[in-house]
Amino acid sequence: MYEVLKTEGRAKRAVLHTVHGDIQTPVFMNVGTAAAIKGAVATSDLEEIGTQVQLSNTYHLHVRPGDEVVRKLGGLHKFMSWNRPILTDSGGFQVFSLAGLRKIKEEGVYFQSHIDGHRIFMGPEESMQIQSNLGSTIAMAFDECPNSKADYRYVKDSVDRTARWLVRCKARMEELNGREDTINPHQLLFGINQGAVYDDIRIDHAKKIAEMELDGYALGGLAVGETHEEMYHVLEETVPYLPADKPTYLMGVGTPANILESVERGVDFFDCVYPSRNGRHGHAYTNLGRLNLSNARFALDDRPLDPGCNCPVCRRYSRAYIHHLFKAREMLGMRFLVLHNLYFYNTMMEEIRIALDEGRFASYKKEKLEKMAQNGEE
Repeated sequence: MYEVLKTEGRAKRAVLHTVHGDIQTPVFMNVGTAAAIKGAVATSDLEEIGTQVQLSNTYHLHVRPGDEVVRKLGGLHKFMSWNRPILTDSGGFQVFSLAGLRKIKEEGVYFQSHIDGHRIFMGPEESMQIQSNLGSTIAMAFDECPNSKADYRYVKDSVDRTARWLVRCKARMEELNGREDTINPHQLLFGINQGAVYDDIRIDHAKKIAEMELDGYALGGLAVGETHEEMYHVLEETVPYLPADKPTYLMGVGTPANILESVERGVDFFDCVYPSRNGRHGHAYTNLGRLNLSNARFALDDRPLDPGCNCPVCRRYSRAYIHHLFKAREMLGMRFLVLHNLYFYNTMMEEIRIALDEGRFASYKKEKLEKMAQNGEE
């Protein structure tokens, strides 16, 4: 059950009650694609830094170690030792990202594995079965993610097919949740709105899927080539047609600024690889913008990454030490920055929730953006 606790304009402060615990929103979901955060961050670390939800990927876990393996080991929660909510992406994004290795048909998508080239078929029913085997808290519907600049006719046909696939996803999920041997019979299903940057396609699709009474609604196919302004425009035009009494999830987004702007436009679920990927490349998110710890100016800097941060890294280690770790190519440097960045994102979401609780989100957003602009925020 999803409860909207407060609103400020279109911004929502809510809670989603799930079988694996409550999710306070707005929320950032940490991306653990293959059941692990890249950067040597364990689930015990994630608990310490306030992570509410972990996101894993259906396609990648199907390929390795295999969803049947995970099922035999008791499901994804038990497999990765995580007792809080997990969202599994459907594999639909791989229809986009593995464009050179796939063929799309009405029944589903034929892939070549990116690991060994073996042939894989995944359609709505297969995606739901895999996610049921994983036992995630929230399953995403199987969709195609067309390029944001794709031809209008192609996008229209693609979205129509995604709408037909959603009907099949819902029917299969209901059947799987009714089985006695299902790992999580309370698995939730989120549908995905597509339509690239075409307002009419987005709105028409939003209206159609809103009628299906799903557990939540996502916007996909953004942050894949369009400008930030185009993305914000899509949100402004589309979100009002999605149910306000259900979670609204913007997939694969984004920078701290993207999140703040999107919360203002009615989004309350987010995920993105930025904090972990950028951390592995030496970049730290702070309240004064991004820092590149590979830069020589940090060689004698004995301050913490972010003087106002209370993460395990900032409480103990200096910028100079982390700079040294990256120069020496020690894995510990990557771990430290990934841990810090995830803490920064989770803490920012907590600050957003408090600001919404107190009716001051607009002023919080303005102040946060101004601070981060001091050193530059991508």
